[in-house]
Amino acid sequence: MSTVTETTETPRSAPPVARPAYRVTGRRVLSSEWAKLWSLRSTWITLGLGLLFLVAFGLIASSRYKSGIGSAHMDPDFADSTAVSLSLFGTNFAQLALGVLGVLVTAGEYSTGMIRSTLAAVPRRLPVLWSKAAVFGLVALLVATVGGFVAFLIGSGIVSGTPAAMGLSHPGVLRSLLGAGLYLGLVGVIGTALGALLRSVAGGISVLVAALMLIPGLISLLPSSWRDDIGPYLPSNAGDSMFALTHDSTALSPTAGLVVFLGWTALALAGAAYRLVRSDV
Repeated sequence: MSTVTETTETPRSAPPVARPAYRVTGRRVLSSEWAKLWSLRSTWITLGLGLLFLVAFGLIASSRYKSGIGSAHMDPDFADSTAVSLSLFGTNFAQLALGVLGVLVTAGEYSTGMIRSTLAAVPRRLPVLWSKAAVFGLVALLVATVGGFVAFLIGSGIVSGTPAAMGLSHPGVLRSLLGAGLYLGLVGVIGTALGALLRSVAGGISVLVAALMLIPGLISLLPSSWRDDIGPYLPSNAGDSMFALTHDSTALSPTAGLVVFLGWTALALAGAAYRLVRSDV
């Protein structure tokens, strides 16, 4: 009788697959936020509207001034206008488009729940906020600067031969155009911060509109002594002084306006950073 002996061979374990080590770096977070920004249809639409507002309203104001010059029905608001002030007439409208898009950049992720995936990929959290603010702020700055120069170059041609005529070589013109672009870029950063702070699209837009448009109107109802002390330091008034060609005695200088507006921007970012770190998503 023969005995059959079965031997069982232990299967060899497969060698571990070497996986590439991915590290979360500032450059990669910036790249991710850049890709997310341009993947949204609302980015293209809202940036286009901001550029359209800036250029179109500037040209409309320049054309209106040109048609009314020398007329007895000249609007008093246009009487002392310059090519710069006419070309930048659309700044107040463009700031709404860029500020709203800034809110959507951050608050939109909270409304869709995508923020959980974002913070799972970047556990330290704060680099996400800095990257969103930097990417959108730079985009808003470039769009606004291009729009301001286009509006001025075309608008100065429209008002050529009038008292408002100016060229790029005129003192203060370049500073005003660059200041308007910087102001709108910082408005975009503030919108981004408000979206991260309030985590609500409606809430962020409401606070943005109130800060830039409603509160300055309410301040005008205060006694003149209070208005003169408080008014220049409001975000919109400080921003206006950044790109105004001339300043009255109650307005801040361009440098002081920039410092004050940077302070408001830093305050909004600090609030957003605190909530991002201290509370759950």
